[in-house]
Amino acid sequence: MQINIDADATVHWNDETLNNAQALEAHLTAASQQPVTPELHVRPDKHVPYKAVAAVMAAVQRHNLGKVGLVGHEQFL
Repeated sequence: MQINIDADATVHWNDETLNNAQALEAHLTAASQQPVTPELHVRPDKHVPYKAVAAVMAAVQRHNLGKVGLVGHEQFL
């Protein structure tokens, strides 16, 4: 599962644009209830504020989804 975060902090779940934090929470709840823990790939835009990335990562952690990776982090080095 892919979570993209645009420069303006818009969050996308796979190809679906999420309009608010509740939509992200709903997707994460559904993912956490799957029999096999899904792998999540979080891909932030290079110009997104850190606060937006931290909020998504905190939401993932609240749902105990441990298979998460930050994709494209090389752009920040």
